[in-house]
Amino acid sequence: MSLLSAQNIKEKAFALGFTLVGITRAVPSPTLAAYERWIHAGMHGNMGYMARPDRIARRRDLAVIVPEAQTLIMVGLDYGQDIVPQSILHDPTRGRIAAYAWGLDYHDVMQPQLEQFSQWLQKEAADRTDQRVYVDTGAILERSHAQQAGMGFIGKNTMLINPRRGSTFFLGEIITTLEVDQYDTPHKPTMCGTCTRCLNACPTNAFPKPHVLDARRCISYHTIENKGWIDRELRPDFGNWVYGCDVCQDVCPFQRFSQRVSQPVPENFDTIAPPLGDLLQLDEATFKARYGHSPIARIKRQRLVRNACIAAGNSGNKDYIPLLRALLQDEAPLVRGHAAWGFHQLAPESAQNELYDHLQHETDDDVRAEITALLRGIGLE
Repeated sequence: MSLLSAQNIKEKAFALGFTLVGITRAVPSPTLAAYERWIHAGMHGNMGYMARPDRIARRRDLAVIVPEAQTLIMVGLDYGQDIVPQSILHDPTRGRIAAYAWGLDYHDVMQPQLEQFSQWLQKEAADRTDQRVYVDTGAILERSHAQQAGMGFIGKNTMLINPRRGSTFFLGEIITTLEVDQYDTPHKPTMCGTCTRCLNACPTNAFPKPHVLDARRCISYHTIENKGWIDRELRPDFGNWVYGCDVCQDVCPFQRFSQRVSQPVPENFDTIAPPLGDLLQLDEATFKARYGHSPIARIKRQRLVRNACIAAGNSGNKDYIPLLRALLQDEAPLVRGHAAWGFHQLAPESAQNELYDHLQHETDDDVRAEITALLRGIGLE
């Protein structure tokens, strides 16, 4: 079997627009055991797909995905953005969105590039090859594999950090039966030293110890992955985040090396931190028109409005009370219940009678439980 040139592979990756590339053998991740302990501890929350036996089997052996897999080609694509005024990002009347979701859905950007890359590899190979392309969708521990491919180290915030680029880049990979003439040397496992900025800055204390993230306390997990009710205990710490969270990346010293993307941030900052009033009034049509090509589309309208209800409750701005009142009639129970919480946060005394009256005709058990808990908290029941 002929060997492909690693240098040629990397040159092609850069020519296709990727900003990082590394090549490693298709062997199990060195952090596999730690991942399985994390699953056993339940820190994956309700992301049940992570614990599925078939997914675990793939992480243990990449040949389950691609029989006779030999090589894993990892690529990265920067998404670092121009500096946005802190007054915009921390404005309590705006809903904050994680930087990776400011533009187009990265799956739609990277998938075609990787497919083109895969086709090129097929043509370059002297023998028949099998391969599989993933963009954040495969059952593999891609950050760990990227570290093995020399692309960076794993920070105490569990992110892959490149010393010269920070952590604001997407990852994708090709699992292939191809062999190459040279594999990259693994990067140092960590370069964090004694720094604990990310651990200390987390608003919800989601890191029980360095290099371990408890998703059940993570703002990104709850605002994106959690399809249900967000713990009342955590809601006040969400601030104005409505999609994701960048705190543990923003405070990292290596983030000063983050590479800026070429397209400028629009003068209208509403795409980065939309007014909460707009989010609270989203209907299905407006949501699809505004976020149909964004990563935000994956959480659908009701979860984004749910998140906005929490941000409104944290804002201290009583101007949102009429909008939250209106959402008590929303067709989605998830929205009604979180709107009740936001209303209660802004005006606990005046909310008493209205929430009590609403309880008399509310038909959803979860919403009733939410409102009952709020009423008990102010001594009404």
